[in-house]
Amino acid sequence: MADAKRVAFGTLDGAPAEAIELGAGGLSARILPFGATLQSLCVPDRDGAVADIVLGFDDVQSYRDRPSWFGVTVGRYANRIADGRFSLDGQSYTLETNNAPNHLHGGSNGFDRRLWDVAEIGSDADAAWVRLTLTSPHGDAGYPGTVEAGATYRLTNDALTIEYDATTDAPTVVNLTNHAFFDLGGRGEALRHLLTIEADAFLPVDATSIPTGEQRAVAGTPFDFRTPHGIGERVRDGHDDQIAIGRGYDHNFIVRGEPGTLRPAAMLADPESGRTMTLSITAPGLQLYSGNFLGGAEPGKGGRLYRQGDAVCLEPQAYPDTPNRPEFPSARLDPGQNWNSIIRFAFSAR
Repeated sequence: MADAKRVAFGTLDGAPAEAIELGAGGLSARILPFGATLQSLCVPDRDGAVADIVLGFDDVQSYRDRPSWFGVTVGRYANRIADGRFSLDGQSYTLETNNAPNHLHGGSNGFDRRLWDVAEIGSDADAAWVRLTLTSPHGDAGYPGTVEAGATYRLTNDALTIEYDATTDAPTVVNLTNHAFFDLGGRGEALRHLLTIEADAFLPVDATSIPTGEQRAVAGTPFDFRTPHGIGERVRDGHDDQIAIGRGYDHNFIVRGEPGTLRPAAMLADPESGRTMTLSITAPGLQLYSGNFLGGAEPGKGGRLYRQGDAVCLEPQAYPDTPNRPEFPSARLDPGQNWNSIIRFAFSAR
């Protein structure tokens, strides 16, 4: 029987805070209402030993005081919007440029910095779940329309599924994702993980990490993960201008298949522990980020200092700067429509 329960989780700005713990089979997860955050995800290895495979903090106040994107829900718009500007139906909108000169992850007070409401907690014989909701008013961070957003975490005995949804009362743009940093071995050696990505092309970026408009074939480049490769094999290949610009991988891949359909996007495997994670998504793109800016300056869980390469992010999302790129699959949301994105992390041990 799967299980879902509320538990005390320290304090937030002096008030009692809580978490929701989900359990199913050998998997368990802890979700924080603050930032709709995946705080922990515990998965067994081939020998049955369980490890927490996501980076984060041991207390909710640290998520408030030391924003590092660990496991949070980012929005309204994940990734970057060039110069913090876009137009919709002839109206121009100006956003915070918190990643100068661009807007990043919804700004410095994005969805990751909000206390979401716990709308539902439940379980049955096969799954445990929690649904969190958030109202983002018109003009929030400069975006038009009042958006009603939801994040549902559902755990079964072999997978964690995150489903995001949103509606609006005026035309706007929406692009939510989860920003978990994965370390399948629990040892801080994610560059040794083997990665496969179901993509034949990726989006090169300029010096400010905005797509240039080119859709470059991965063949013959360090971005070719059509067959399994160690992330660390080519992450420091300075001969490639894109690796140099990103200080590693921080790029969006064009995932094969039809956006809006749940389809395979990536597989991440840790040969030492045997843990394997298969990722399926409905979003058009997948951002690969190799933790290039983890500086080891502040402690995370258990006092561990997180450094570059300790973990990797696989973020399903719309392409960066889509509101300024009519040739990209649209991120527009109109009244009467339901925006939806499904992310499924399936686990096995080999």
